[in-house]
Amino acid sequence: MSEVTVYESICRCLRDKQIEFRQLHHEPTRTSEDAAKARGEDLRIGGKALLMKTDGEFRLFVLPADRRVDSGAIRRHLQLRKLRFATSDELQDLTNLVPGSVPPFGAPILPFPLFVDEAIRHNDRIAFNAGSLTDSIIMNTADYFSIAVPVDVFAFSVSVESSSNGDSN
Repeated sequence: MSEVTVYESICRCLRDKQIEFRQLHHEPTRTSEDAAKARGEDLRIGGKALLMKTDGEFRLFVLPADRRVDSGAIRRHLQLRKLRFATSDELQDLTNLVPGSVPPFGAPILPFPLFVDEAIRHNDRIAFNAGSLTDSIIMNTADYFSIAVPVDVFAFSVSVESSSNGDSN
């Protein structure tokens, strides 16, 4: 019996809740910029999911792909002493996923508390790699919030105006 993939879990969850979404299979994408091009969407529509270790606990943070995380804002808001990105090995061990393939969902898809940057609300849709570097899902942002059910939504990103850094998540 084969194990259900993260992609299959997401699709099943969306179908069970009768949420409309578009699936897209594409060439492997390692950066947010590559993913946006493959999907034919603006970079800002992308939902970048970052697994971070916060005072000993792993949490998932989602922000628009055209922005970068503001670690200070997360530390202040959650009153943390320590905050760092999960390593590739930790990500693999905890999720069986590679950087760039993490979808923007906590439970029941991934076993982490979910925090979403308020800038995600500025877009009418969200696009994301869905557990692989070759499968994306695009859906309405309001529907995303209704099923993702974040623990908290607050501002923890900053604009990356003219930067073209090739982040991998």
